[in-house]
Amino acid sequence: MDFRLSDDQQELRRAARDFARAELPVVAAALERDNQPPPRDLIRRYGQMGFLGINVPEALGGLGLGNLDALIVLEEFAKVSSAVAFPIFESMVGPVRAVERFASESLKQRIVPLVCSGKMIVAVAMSEPDAGSALTDLTTRATIDGDQIIINGTKRWCSGGGHSDAYVVYCRLSDDPGAKGIGAVLVEKDAPGLSFGPNEHLMGFRGIPSADLNFDQCRVPIDNLVVPAGGFKRLMEAFDLERCGNATMALGQASGALEDILIYVEERRQFGKQLAEFQAVQLKLAEMQMKVEAARLLIWRAAANAEDGLPSILDSSLGKCFANTIAREVTGDALQLMGAYGYSKEFPMERRFRDSWGWGIAGGAIDIQKVNIAGAMLGRRFDQRR
Repeated sequence: MDFRLSDDQQELRRAARDFARAELPVVAAALERDNQPPPRDLIRRYGQMGFLGINVPEALGGLGLGNLDALIVLEEFAKVSSAVAFPIFESMVGPVRAVERFASESLKQRIVPLVCSGKMIVAVAMSEPDAGSALTDLTTRATIDGDQIIINGTKRWCSGGGHSDAYVVYCRLSDDPGAKGIGAVLVEKDAPGLSFGPNEHLMGFRGIPSADLNFDQCRVPIDNLVVPAGGFKRLMEAFDLERCGNATMALGQASGALEDILIYVEERRQFGKQLAEFQAVQLKLAEMQMKVEAARLLIWRAAANAEDGLPSILDSSLGKCFANTIAREVTGDALQLMGAYGYSKEFPMERRFRDSWGWGIAGGAIDIQKVNIAGAMLGRRFDQRR
């Protein structure tokens, strides 16, 4: 067991860090202010530099590296902000991976290379007004009609809703109850019958617009079927990788906050000495470091154990649950150490704090991860309806 990164991984990490730190803080501040997604020319630049689809096969436009490599890069961008990192998140652990693994060869070839080049953004549409944690209660319905699929229903809390180019829509494709009837369809933004609600105003995640998706006799080609009815389990297996990405986005808020606060406590002076000279500050810094390192190791273990396949529900839920939890704690402690400066919108700390709470809700709330963990420990699935 070797906990050291390879020379190539260290170089990849440095490249991502140098680019993100040098060029993205100003962009992150603008996205936060305007609540707009990253500009398309920046996303295409990500693609040109190889930061999109790092763990996607070369035949589909990626670099063909491993999940761990992808998560290493993602953390460096997330340290700057969730918004500038989100296109990377979507390309490496997001719904496009379900397209890559489960869709027809023609759909893979049409969609995945465009995502890796930065010419297309694909979001996931899972939740509904009455189906969040209870995802198998979803009612959005897709019916196969000859060479087309007709979709009706409403999706809510879609990160990327309204500005992404396509959506992997979880929907009911048969009359079978619960998970048995659920599959997924790719719907492009200009599909007839698809409309969007207004941009949501959330506590955090500014720069990651969210909006309702409304399907009214929406029609897409039959080739856009990603997973047929009965494929919910496969979709959730792919989602285990997305959990690792969510955990890394949360970790980035914490590790970025820790890096900034280490600089701050040596620059800031009170009572005639550096803040770093106070023992209470030292103890807090040590606690923050332990939490960040532990979260990172849990996430990396999930990726390593998967051997570049899909991680287990236990490993991914452990990583997500812990990273989501400590991100809130570490960013909160960093904000407190900065005092009024941490609370000010002139500095990124309060943004990290707000985004940290979002990652613990998105992609399966913290308590849902605990249920997953307990189920994996006991070798069973718990039916919350009984």
